[in-house]
Amino acid sequence: MDATRVTEQPTSFERPLGADPADPRGALLRTPTPSRAPGAAALPAQARTGEPPSVPGTTAPSGNDKAPVSNGPEHAQPSAAAEADTHRPRPVPEGIPAQPSTAPAPEERRSGQGVAPGRPTPMRRDGDRLRFVGAATRRIARGIDLDEIVMGLCRATVPTFSDAILVYLRDPLPVGDERPTGPVVLRLRRTDRIPEERDTDGGFLPAQGAPEPTELSELSAVTAELCEVRPGGALAEVLRGVRPVFADAPAASAALPELLGDDGDLVVPSGQRAILAPLRGRRRVIGAAIFLRRPERIPFEADDLLVAAQLATHSALGIDKAVLYGREAYIADELQRTMLPETLPRPTGVRLASRYLPAAETARVGGDWYDAIPLPGSRVALVVGDVMGHSMTSAAIMGQLRTTAQTLAGLDLPPQEVLHHLDEQAQRLGTDRMATCLYAVYDPVAHRITIANAGHPPPVLLHLGGRAEVLRVPPGAPIGVGGVDFEAVELDAPAGATLLLYIDGLVESRLRDVWTGIEQLREKLAATAQLTGPDHPPPLEALCDEVLDMLGPGDRDDDIALLAARFDGIAPSDVAYWYLEPEDAAPGRARRLARRALSRWGMEDMSDSVELLVSEVVTNAVRYTSRPVTLRLLRTDVLRCEVGDDVPQLPRLRQARATDEGGRGLYLVNKLARRWGATRLSTGKVVWFELNRG
Repeated sequence: MDATRVTEQPTSFERPLGADPADPRGALLRTPTPSRAPGAAALPAQARTGEPPSVPGTTAPSGNDKAPVSNGPEHAQPSAAAEADTHRPRPVPEGIPAQPSTAPAPEERRSGQGVAPGRPTPMRRDGDRLRFVGAATRRIARGIDLDEIVMGLCRATVPTFSDAILVYLRDPLPVGDERPTGPVVLRLRRTDRIPEERDTDGGFLPAQGAPEPTELSELSAVTAELCEVRPGGALAEVLRGVRPVFADAPAASAALPELLGDDGDLVVPSGQRAILAPLRGRRRVIGAAIFLRRPERIPFEADDLLVAAQLATHSALGIDKAVLYGREAYIADELQRTMLPETLPRPTGVRLASRYLPAAETARVGGDWYDAIPLPGSRVALVVGDVMGHSMTSAAIMGQLRTTAQTLAGLDLPPQEVLHHLDEQAQRLGTDRMATCLYAVYDPVAHRITIANAGHPPPVLLHLGGRAEVLRVPPGAPIGVGGVDFEAVELDAPAGATLLLYIDGLVESRLRDVWTGIEQLREKLAATAQLTGPDHPPPLEALCDEVLDMLGPGDRDDDIALLAARFDGIAPSDVAYWYLEPEDAAPGRARRLARRALSRWGMEDMSDSVELLVSEVVTNAVRYTSRPVTLRLLRTDVLRCEVGDDVPQLPRLRQARATDEGGRGLYLVNKLARRWGATRLSTGKVVWFELNRG
């Protein structure tokens, strides 16, 4: 994840991987070399909050002195005098006392001698360490994702505990109890360091003996980004031991070059100024952290190993939880995505658009769904529903109800019958399985829509002239109540009109009731339609966005699902419909009727293909039926042919043998048609095919 998702304002001068090397932030820690002046360091000298500055004539307080306890905020600010004279220092975590001091003279500060007030000083007392550990662990625990936790570790330790830090994590990170396969690989996840001091004019001034800023390199530039932990190697042994160790320990001396790479010795100062701390999660080591101090600084003490162990333990457990949380969020997102249609169909005579918004990031799954299901006769079923709750259980119930609705729609049942069977299915799923649902069937040829409702908010119809009306649909009882009859109503669906189906989360919140929200939705649709004029409906996608814009900051109490349907319809002049008697002459008559319709539409170039396929499909229909066969041609962006009969058995495509006299009709349809299919109806079936227009 990208660290830019963190909303907390940065308080450190950390350098993310891949930053500009010219920026002095994130500069390399170097050990003294013979070419440098004695005591030179790659990073500027910097004292730590909690220790008196090195001013002549002053002495450090003894261990028996009582340190003042800070009850202020987590990040204490320096005094006004110090802020006016020096660059604003890195904030100090909560609980670390800042000792009063006298500011050094400008020449002392510019020469690197003395310590500017407010600068962090080493922790010299057990109380300091306890307060630091408490503040640091609280900061780490505030993170909810991986980047926030790693950033919390870096900001809590630099500069209060160390001058720089490198954090390595396993790549990929193991999740839960899974056992990763392959070698253990550590990747440098983040680096952080103290920036160089600035003068009062804002320019960088290195500490005494430090190299010029142009000679500095960032930590990530000289350390290996990837490290494969060799079984039985020195790094594997240190990680297996779990306990933090000083860099000058024999085991760490051999492990650090393996971790940092060939130039790693340039990063690690001499003496006990570096700690290698393994990061152990719940079941396994998931990484390592390296805490560094500059060569001119006092080295780490034995008690600092305990501090590093606490930081590593809390960070590793937080990273483990963040990985598990990320996996749960991924599962929730995938579950919700698969429960909803990935893409909407493109049925004849209607255009569709949809939107879905979860209630919150922490409740990514819910029981809301929408669907558009193509039906025989170029019709389409529009469905929207809402299951109670925001949980995996609600999403699972929603998936079962949606699958049931698709199956019932394939049987071409009336809308009220679909809701009745959904009610029975909800009762079979268990008690208290309540849901609301609205089921509508649009016929583009008849320009009519049939709607049945089960306790759902009524749809809104936006007419071409800009008038928006709430359709009068019987409300009905929610699905799952049982023993309730549902009623369907048939309404006009004029061309150019837009039907909006939605969830109550769009119109109901803590700030308004349902009917107030419905009225606001109606007004919003009417106002949007006025922008495009009375003769042009608003673009469908833009209309959905405008509807979502009506939601205020406090209106997101529930999931939001939205399905918009623009009725284009099919003009009567683009429809040809006939009844054919089930006799041997029916295929020949069907060919003549199809040829006349194509001639009237100026599509004579398609006559040969259409006549052949119509003849084959009609021949199959009249062979088994005893009632008249229906033949319908529809001219839209494609040419669609539909043949209906009263036999419920669906035809199947099969490979005819060389000696067979039949069985090649559907084979020809499959080869020549753009697409084809067969749908069972309550009164029989419909076989259809489509051809691209020339």
